[in-house]
Amino acid sequence: MKDKGRIIFKLIKEYGIITIGVWLVVAGVYFFKFPNNFSIGGVTGIAIILSSIFGDGISSGTLVLIINIILLIIGYLILGKSFGNKTAYGSILMSLSLQALEVIIPMEGPLTNEPMLELAFAVILPAVGSAILFNFGASTGGTDIIAMLLKKYTNLDIGRSLLISDLLMTLAAFVVFDIQTGLLSILGLFIRSTLVDSVIESMNLNKYFTIICENPRPICDYILNTLKRSATIYDAMGAFTDQNKKIILTVMNRSQAVQLRTFIKNNDPDAFMFITNSSEIIGKGFRAL
Repeated sequence: MKDKGRIIFKLIKEYGIITIGVWLVVAGVYFFKFPNNFSIGGVTGIAIILSSIFGDGISSGTLVLIINIILLIIGYLILGKSFGNKTAYGSILMSLSLQALEVIIPMEGPLTNEPMLELAFAVILPAVGSAILFNFGASTGGTDIIAMLLKKYTNLDIGRSLLISDLLMTLAAFVVFDIQTGLLSILGLFIRSTLVDSVIESMNLNKYFTIICENPRPICDYILNTLKRSATIYDAMGAFTDQNKKIILTVMNRSQAVQLRTFIKNNDPDAFMFITNSSEIIGKGFRAL
């Protein structure tokens, strides 16, 4: 019964965070991207190009729906059921949210007369939202699915995968609008591809400690009992002094790292330590495989 409750709580938490990520994307797209015609890749770019090829035979909205359904099916079959469910939720929530905003807050033009300021929010909000979604194995659909497929089967990180999947569409859509809009769209695309990876790394950032000392017990007791983390100890010898030493290896989040650093400074000032940033800690207490 407890396990079932824990699973339900985990699902509610995951989908709650996914909802926040989707709404960040929606805010950036609706209030900043759409009014300025920033064609920063995506399914919308594909739909605009295909709609111009097909003429009046099929609308851009219909093409967006068709493309998203196809990509959702591909993502569901290749990337797994969990991905398909979360991405389907993200796609539907984004569509409904955009439609709701059109009714509640109709946009007749850009919020400001500063294109660079508008571009900044058109890039930052969706990039943060997309990073949150990617971190939970979800997305808002569209070319995000193509990026995750490239991530799965190549050595490319998500930012570069997004850049590749969106670049051609951005260049193709370049001729639809004026030169300024096209150049700003290309600039936004390059900034977005870098920003997504930076946000993902920041969200998962942990501190990896290597501590060299003579008496590891007080430090390990603090790690185990106060910080509720674990550690590994092994023997070493100083190359200069030939004295026996102990090396402690441990990993923790940033706030715990500050506490441990302060404890060692106050209780074992002769200890030598170096601290490394890492965003890929996999194992119990951190990210699951």
